[in-house]
Amino acid sequence: MNLRTLRAFVEVVRQGGFSQAAEVVSLTQSSVSKAVKTLEDELGTPLLSRLGHKNELTAAGEIAYSRALVMLAEHNDLVAQINDLRGLKRGVLRIGLPPVGCGVVFATMFATYRSRYPDIDIELTEYGSKKLRECLDAGEVDLAALLLPIDEGFDYQPVRNEPLMAVLPIGHPLAARASIDFTDLADSPFILFEAGFALNAKILKACERKGVMPKITARSGQIDFIVDLVSAGLGVAFLPRMLAHKHQHAGIALIPLDEPHTDWHIALAWRASAHLPPAARAWLELAREPQRSTGHPD
Repeated sequence: MNLRTLRAFVEVVRQGGFSQAAEVVSLTQSSVSKAVKTLEDELGTPLLSRLGHKNELTAAGEIAYSRALVMLAEHNDLVAQINDLRGLKRGVLRIGLPPVGCGVVFATMFATYRSRYPDIDIELTEYGSKKLRECLDAGEVDLAALLLPIDEGFDYQPVRNEPLMAVLPIGHPLAARASIDFTDLADSPFILFEAGFALNAKILKACERKGVMPKITARSGQIDFIVDLVSAGLGVAFLPRMLAHKHQHAGIALIPLDEPHTDWHIALAWRASAHLPPAARAWLELAREPQRSTGHPD
């Protein structure tokens, strides 16, 4: 049993298939299949039930997957502690960011970090919140940007808090309102982000509290496309204020969302038990410095 085999197995589970996993671990699909088969032979039991194009974990697979995450995390902690001896002259910043909003929040930080620590390599991983938490658990990233509340077992440092805005077609009957809530929008179809984005859960829980059952008419991971769908009259969407202002144009109206517990409150999280290497600690220190301009109106 080796770490490369375990990593291939973990990514097959995480990505939902052999071809997707092969792209992540930079191997051929046949090599990934062989790695999983080798692991199954070594353990003497099937780990995946292959039904058509779908792969489901067996009972043994569930155990193997959870243990593989621990073993990979321990290996990465060992590497981080050894790298710690080198200080900030060399090393790697391994950070995970969700696709939504982090360009606006962190782009300037990346430039500043690079200028201060030119010999630190930056490994950026982009996933939705669910997969980012898995990457943290496995020690594949040292830090990840996640929405509050943060799961038990992680420490975190808050970075930015933004209220949500409702994004309406300019011709919507409520487009001139000073503020809006989910009761007002009960009859309007919703355009949400793809599954795995933590912002969806905040929106749906707030709807549940109001007794609203939204009709979801579309999902996308691309903010530009979501805004275009709103402008075309397909439904209403919800964006953090800074992103809403950045994507504002004549075809949409931005209305403050008057709903508690729906703020986009992003933080940098790490495993509470993990050894944070100097490169990651330097990033946290940079994030604590005064906020830089994000290019949206106050």
